[in-house]
Amino acid sequence: MHNHGVTMILTGGETADVGDLVRTIIVDSTVTAKIPTTDIVDNARIGAGDVIVGFSSYGQATYETSYNSGIGSNGLTSARHDVFMKALAKEFPESFDPNMPEDLVYAGSIGLEDIIDADKAAGSMTAGKLVLSPTRTYAPIVHKIFASGLRKKINGMIHCSGGGQTKVLHFVENVHVVKNNLLPTPPVFKLIQKNSGASWDEMYKVFNMGHRLEIYTDCESATAMINIAKAFDVDAKIIGHVETLHDNEKKASLTVQSEHGEFSY
Repeated sequence: MHNHGVTMILTGGETADVGDLVRTIIVDSTVTAKIPTTDIVDNARIGAGDVIVGFSSYGQATYETSYNSGIGSNGLTSARHDVFMKALAKEFPESFDPNMPEDLVYAGSIGLEDIIDADKAAGSMTAGKLVLSPTRTYAPIVHKIFASGLRKKINGMIHCSGGGQTKVLHFVENVHVVKNNLLPTPPVFKLIQKNSGASWDEMYKVFNMGHRLEIYTDCESATAMINIAKAFDVDAKIIGHVETLHDNEKKASLTVQSEHGEFSY
């Protein structure tokens, strides 16, 4: 891309819609690293017979200082405006994109200080703190998994960020992914759905809905990975599996069987 004599080479990643943030401050960085090709986890290896380990996005890990709602860093603009009340627009006019349609700005019914039930361990907390929970890093868990000699057992790793629970469809072909044993939907997503009126089908396409990291592997390795995660107080379990695709008209498909219904993508 050429712009005013400046050459930019776009190496990938995402183009985030952060109109609200850039009204205040946003700090980006570029990170490079080298890795032996033999150590690369290539999602192209995901195939029929794999089981899917889901690592919880919510709760309180041993390396976190408080309860994490699990919202992560995706869909935050939508979540804030769908959940919080209109009065915030007058109190904090710098906190939203002025080009945003007025009827969509802070269109919810919840105040920042309203108390929301989180979970039994965390008790209750303000809605503001719940929605602004920091994005959980899985680095300590993944580091331990790699150090335990399980890297070669991993056929794929998916971060359920942009695309939510449908993110895997960006990486696979000729398979049917079935997610039929999901972790419970944490309170923050129920709060967003109730205030936004979004369908549960749409919620699974936007938000992680309870687990933000998936590892595709075999049953024996899955058990070892789950035990590693639980040592960090991060809940994990086999949330689904991969089947052969029987519909030749599609490159890949996904079925989500959840407490809120069954959805096909």
